[in-house]
Amino acid sequence: MNVVIIDYKGGNVQSVRFALERLGVQATLTEDRETIQQADKVIFPGEGEANSAMRQLTADGLDKIIPALTQPFLGICLGMQLMCRHSEENDTPMLNIIPLDVKRFVTDLKVPHMGWNNIYNLKSPLMKGLNEQDYVYFVHSYHVPQSEHTIAAADYPQPFSAAVQYQNFYAVQFHAEKSGPTGTKILQNFLDL
Repeated sequence: MNVVIIDYKGGNVQSVRFALERLGVQATLTEDRETIQQADKVIFPGEGEANSAMRQLTADGLDKIIPALTQPFLGICLGMQLMCRHSEENDTPMLNIIPLDVKRFVTDLKVPHMGWNNIYNLKSPLMKGLNEQDYVYFVHSYHVPQSEHTIAAADYPQPFSAAVQYQNFYAVQFHAEKSGPTGTKILQNFLDL
């Protein structure tokens, strides 16, 4: 299986690579458009700030390539947010793959939301074999509200989309690669799609 991790100089790519290696997969890290287009599966990790990430994606021409991909595609953390229409983070237009907007948390709780939370309302083959007592690891200040595309939810304290799916595009707000056995199961489910 040819798995590609998109390299746009803004992701936690080594953690994702190590998580895939534990599953027996040697992923290719690249920003090469042709390599990405020919992959069987594409993973789009992310950490950092939306506007800077979008500038890099545009500079590499990936802002045009990514939305046109037809193979199974998994966004992680900022990767999920970049797949949306717009982010309140620095008023940033995003890739406009998933017809949702990214909002800043409005809460009396500490932001960023950091730590382990359970996920619930599990749908989609990506969540196969999980249950609502499973915990995943989040680090984020912005979130995607719940919608018909939500395939897992979490609370902080209001409900938000912990994972979404739109056509062949899957995304998780949490760090699957740092979420222990639950994250490993999600990555395996993605590889099995």
